[in-house]
Amino acid sequence: MSKLEFFKQVGQFIDDSEGFADISKDLLKQIKMNNSIVEFQFPLKRDDGSIEVIQAWRAQHSHHRTPCKGGIRFSEIANEDEVKALAALMTYKCAIVDVPFGGAKGAVKINKKNYSESEMERIVRRLTFELYNKNFIGPGIDVPAPDYGSGAKEMAWISDTYKSLSHDLNGSACVTGKPVTQGGVRGREEATGLGVAFGIREFCQSKELAKEFNFNEGVEGKTIAIQGFGNVGFHSADSLAKMGAKIVAVSEFEGMVYCEDGID
Repeated sequence: MSKLEFFKQVGQFIDDSEGFADISKDLLKQIKMNNSIVEFQFPLKRDDGSIEVIQAWRAQHSHHRTPCKGGIRFSEIANEDEVKALAALMTYKCAIVDVPFGGAKGAVKINKKNYSESEMERIVRRLTFELYNKNFIGPGIDVPAPDYGSGAKEMAWISDTYKSLSHDLNGSACVTGKPVTQGGVRGREEATGLGVAFGIREFCQSKELAKEFNFNEGVEGKTIAIQGFGNVGFHSADSLAKMGAKIVAVSEFEGMVYCEDGID
């Protein structure tokens, strides 16, 4: 399916589940929908004095458990359909592992490479102001996190801005993924990449899958290619290498490196 049909594709998963659960079609239809979606534009004064309008979204898929939880991504191909789909997937992920959050997701339609650090700080702080003004952020309401194009630095800016606006004693809990020195949790930075490695490890250790796909059990000796070498790609590669896999290729925006004998 195309990018514009992402939300419909996620909804199809719920439709397909109808035969496995004793739930009415009407309730399944309600479960699929996003409860709240906000789209907003705000001005950015660039370093050269020019004004640019920035477009952003935040979707809260479910309020059955609060706060809502989900990352904020910075991508020039971001759109509302993607945000709605990812917010829904966050709800389902939280439900599967039984953590008390509803799903949410946010996006800012920019390419970070085109902005200076000071411009990015102004974007993130204004984004936080817009979310606060619309009651789309808060420790008991909606808690963003790092995602594609964002990390601990952006989360620190969000936390600082939210606390200055709300004067909330628990204001630091408005966002996760902060630097450890500012209330962040140790292990958060490598968590997603480590999760990828654990998933691959479990796949490779499955006797049934090894037989079905004709490979030897275990991660050791497997060759791995990594597409994208940001936070997730790096920690996936690092963790898999420590498990005995051989990283033979790494690609990034600027190009690719390959070594048949493995990359240190």
